[in-house]
Amino acid sequence: MTTAPRPALTETAAAGRGPAPRPGGAAGPGSGRRVPRRRTYEAVSGYLFVAPAVILFAVMGLYTVGYGFLLSFARWNGFAPHWTWVGVQNYKDLLWQNPAYAPRLHHAAVHTLYVMIAVPLLTVLVSFPLAVLLNSAKRMQGVLRSVYFVPYVTSGVAVFFAWQYILQPDGAVNTVLGSLGMGSLSQPQGWLGNPHTALPTMIVVTVWGAVPVAMLLYLTGLQGIDRSVLEASQLDGAGWWRTNVSVVWPLVRPITSIVVLLNLRDSLQGFQTFLVMTNGGPGDHTNVLGLEAYRLAFLKDLAPTLGLASALGWILFAAALVIALINLRVMRSKT
Repeated sequence: MTTAPRPALTETAAAGRGPAPRPGGAAGPGSGRRVPRRRTYEAVSGYLFVAPAVILFAVMGLYTVGYGFLLSFARWNGFAPHWTWVGVQNYKDLLWQNPAYAPRLHHAAVHTLYVMIAVPLLTVLVSFPLAVLLNSAKRMQGVLRSVYFVPYVTSGVAVFFAWQYILQPDGAVNTVLGSLGMGSLSQPQGWLGNPHTALPTMIVVTVWGAVPVAMLLYLTGLQGIDRSVLEASQLDGAGWWRTNVSVVWPLVRPITSIVVLLNLRDSLQGFQTFLVMTNGGPGDHTNVLGLEAYRLAFLKDLAPTLGLASALGWILFAAALVIALINLRVMRSKT
């Protein structure tokens, strides 16, 4: 059975339908050329906007990093017109060969290791319960959050000097202990003057400054947990403690990894707190690797130790990179 051919459209009908639309959404002649031209203009404008930041990063970032890397293989005091190329001798001197630098570096590495273990652990143990309590607060949550965040936004140097005053022999800590009848725990030399209490005290001060950010990270994670999950655990008979330990804690594990990694980085490379409060003392009982790098770079008069400081900086960078890779591997294995 054959079908009759469809009649051709009349000119009027064809005129009424108008031209068929162009593929790709082009609406008329010449518009296919305007769209690429507009995209090219937008791309060029975007490149021009980001060019200053890229140039600044290339000059202040890549050039500085490359310069510092080359300096780690040289001996220079910062003022001589030329370097003295020594190869890997700076690294050997720091790690084992030079008796003037290697023992100090080993002691600083031990102190840094103590800080790297204690600070992340105590920060997590303090910040997570605080975040849970703050998340359960029904009133004044914003005010409490601001109060807890004050240590982070306050000027660091001013806070460190305040801590130094509080921890003096006649400071607030010894005074409070004496008024509570616990004068035997007070330190006549001051908490920063006693070699046995100086490093633990510095760890406590460092944790005090790290808790606000960690607590806000935990609070953000807690507020993102689906309420139905918590309600289901309560319907199954889990109490407050069991819910937070078995349900909430595993859900915020990625945040814990971030908090640990940030504090490990700060513990490995940071030194401002130690510089202002103790300058590595008493003796070298609070000397850390970051402070040792600062001393080699700026506190050796005209001694050619800038290469040693740069080498120590790259050692710290390599250690931080290894820690970050291990942390990333652990996070992937748990997900």
